[in-house]
Formats: sequence, C-alpha cells, structure tokens
Amino acid sequence: MAALWNTRNLTMADAPNPFQLPNITKFKIALCQLSITSDKNQNLDRASRSIRLSVEQGAKLLVLPEMWNCPYSSDYFAKYAEDFDNRDASPTLSMLSEAACCHGITIIGGSLPEWDHGRLYNTCCIFGPDGRLKAKHRKIHLFDIDIPGEISFKESDTFTAGDQPTIVDTEVGRIGIGICHDIRFPELAALYRKRGVDIICYPGAFNVSTGELLWELVQRARAVDNQVLKDRLCHHKFSIVLTA
Repeated sequence: MAALWNTRNLTMADAPNPFQLPNITKFKIALCQLSITSDKNQNLDRASRSIRLSVEQGAKLLVLPEMWNCPYSSDYFAKYAEDFDNRDASPTLSMLSEAACCHGITIIGGSLPEWDHGRLYNTCCIFGPDGRLKAKHRKIHLFDIDIPGEISFKESDTFTAGDQPTIVDTEVGRIGIGICHDIRFPELAALYRKRGVDIICYPGAFNVSTGELLWELVQRARAVDNQVLKDRLCHHKFSIVLTA
C-alpha cells in the first residue's frame, strides 16, 4: 500500500484545536463532473479536457469522481482495471500523471479499478505538480446493499478492501483520503483530524436509492464530528471536508 504518512510522529499535542480560528490560504478546488460511457478512451479524453478547463479557471487542486474511467458496474471493473505498477499498461494513470505535470497542479484522481497480484481494488491515486504518484488509497469500507425491489449490489463480491488510511502532504496542504462509503465511518475522519490534515477528500458515486437519504446527512455529520467545513457536488459525488 502506497499510503503516505508524515515522517514526524504526531501526538495529541499536535491535534488542531477545533475552537481556534483557521489560518486559511485561498486557492481554487475543481470538482470535475464527468459523463461516463463504456468507451474508456472517451472517458479519458473527457477527463483530460475537464482538467485543462479547470486549470484555465485557476484551480490548484483538482478532484475526479469515483470510478470515472468505466461505468460503475461489476461487469466493467475487471475489464477496465489497470496494473498501476506497469505504466505501459495503465493509460489512465499515465494521463493523470502527464496532466498534473503539464499543468503544475495536484490531482486527486477519483478512483479507478486496480489489479494487484490477482486482486481487484477500488483505488484513488494522488499526483503532485511534478507528475509523480504521491500516494494511493484503497477503499476500506466496501458498499454492500440489498433493498428489496430497489437495488442489490455487493462491492465485496468484486473488490478486496483496503486496510490503510491515507494521508499525503501536498502543495496545498495535508490531505486525508476516503472513497465514497468510507465517509459513513466517523473513526476514519477523526483519525485524519487528529493527525493534522487540512482537507479530507471523499470522491464518491452514491446510488440514487441511498444517496438522497445519506450523502448530505453524513457530510454534515462528519463536519460536526470534527468541527470542519464541507463542500460537495452531486450525482457523481464528492465530499471535500476542509478543516479549521
């Protein structure tokens, strides 16, 4: 797992004071909404154009949605998955790396299906302005649901769960990463807050049945839990939680 922790050992004394006024440096965050098709190359082209347009509008941090290089379906995950250790066989990672380097920005790469030693993961990759892969987060809390007459879906039938939280120091601050259903678990956000993150980022793709009921609610819950600010974009969803 390529999760990056700060080399400094953080203690309770390092935890931010939730009642202290924030010292905020202004910068623009781009949340890239994408229309996904079954054509992988078309998805990559749309993401590339969206990144370019965001940079032209001054974005310094860019976030893509969950599973944006393929339709969110078990029929596609394995087919579209890439081996991140083999760049020649990973066009999605290559595009993100080149875009980050070309535009000099930090990219939270949403999430992608990743092959690793015969296992499939739902993985978010973070690239720095130099185009290097700074960290990756494998979705820890897989989404299994069965609502009779509405939806039945089990990520655990396809994906292997990640087992590490992910914190990465970037040009715009220290970022904690989660993916979609990870936001439902307050312990992860609390851990990130304790370890001094500036931003908690949750690329997501909640389904219609549960998204309308839960997405706004859990964002507010995580914001109240940790005394942070939040922002969002619906449909292919994101939660950007900015700490005070």
